[in-house]
Parts: sequence; structure tokens; C-alpha cells
Amino acid sequence: MAHIHLGEGSFPLWALALWTLIGTGLIGVVVYRIRKGGIETRQIALAGIAGAASFAVFQLNIPVWGGIHMNLTGLVGILAGPLLGALIALVVNIFSAALGHGAVGLLGANTLVNASEAVVAYYAFRTLVGLDWDVFPASTGAATLGLSAGAVLMGAIIVVSGVNGSALPRADLTVAVAGLVGLNLGVAVVEGLLTGFVVQFLASVRPDLVGLVDRLGRDASEVTA
Repeated sequence: MAHIHLGEGSFPLWALALWTLIGTGLIGVVVYRIRKGGIETRQIALAGIAGAASFAVFQLNIPVWGGIHMNLTGLVGILAGPLLGALIALVVNIFSAALGHGAVGLLGANTLVNASEAVVAYYAFRTLVGLDWDVFPASTGAATLGLSAGAVLMGAIIVVSGVNGSALPRADLTVAVAGLVGLNLGVAVVEGLLTGFVVQFLASVRPDLVGLVDRLGRDASEVTA
């Protein structure tokens, strides 16, 4: 949902190097953990579907305040997990940049933003489900929290980096970016609700896709008893 829509050369070189380095480090850790621990076949299939859906929705840009859109990264995180979710964020950003949606130089920064959304949404969903929340509020809340975290991180990256050629003092830039973050937080609520409906539907027909077989099976046995 959050995405830095600035053009090439908008960030100073030190900022590009910093976010690229951190993004590369994140992906390196993800690849290492996947190679070490492996992934389930179910997750690979879900990753492909989720990645395609995220990329398609990602391209529907609303030209408001630099551009806002949904990208389903909260849903991606819940379904595919944090590791594959981070890789999907990288792939979606690479293909989007190839189409002119986002600067190539900002791949590191944007991957960090979108990967954080998937990771936070996954762990928030698992935590809320573990607290016996129903599927809909758990997935809605988790996705909204993940997307909100991404929006805040996006704003922080822009403010910390500064924008080349901008005449705004850092304080005024912070105010302007805060407005953009606030707008994205509103979109996060909408996308969170959409994610909740999708996850609730999947849990009702294929609970294994969202890792809820044990819980739903236990609940059903308690009801029938």
C-alpha cells in the first residue's frame, strides 16, 4: 500500500546506498533462512498467486498526493509467510520499476517498506489468532497494522533521506510527508477490511491455506460435542 513514488535521482547518493544496503541485507537473510529451513509446497503455490495478485493491484494507481494504491502485501504476508512475503515484495517492486512505477534506484527503500508490511501482518495475524480472535477481525487488524507500519516507515525514509531539488526545509518536508502518511493510513483501513474478507472466505473453504486447520478442527469438535 505504501510506496515511494519519487523519480530517479530524488534521493542523495548516501541515502540510495544506505537503503539499498539494508534492503540487500534483508533479502540476504531471507534467502539464507529459506535455504536453511526450506518452505512448504503449499507456500510456493500461494506465493505465486499472491505475487501475481499483488503486482496486478499494484499498478492501479490513484494520482492523489504523489500516488496511492493498494498492493495486498498484508494478504501476501498472511498467506505466504514473512520470508516469501519479503521476496514477493522485492519481485513486485522490480517488475513495477521496469514498467516505470517507482524508480529503480529506490528498489531497496521500497522493498523495505513493502516487506515490513508483509512481515508485520503475518506476525500480528498469528498473535491475534493465538489470542482466540475470530479470523475476520484478526486478519483485518493484522493487515491494517502491517500496512500502517509500512506507511510510517515510508514517511521516515523520505524525511531521513531528504529530497534533491526540494526547496522545503526539513520541518516543512516532515509536515508534507505526514499528510501523505495519514492518507495512506486511511487506505490501510480499506485494504485491511478487504484482506479480512478474503482471509475469512479462504478460512471457510480451505483453512489449510491460512494455517488454521488445527484451530478450526478443534473448534468444530467443541461445537459438535
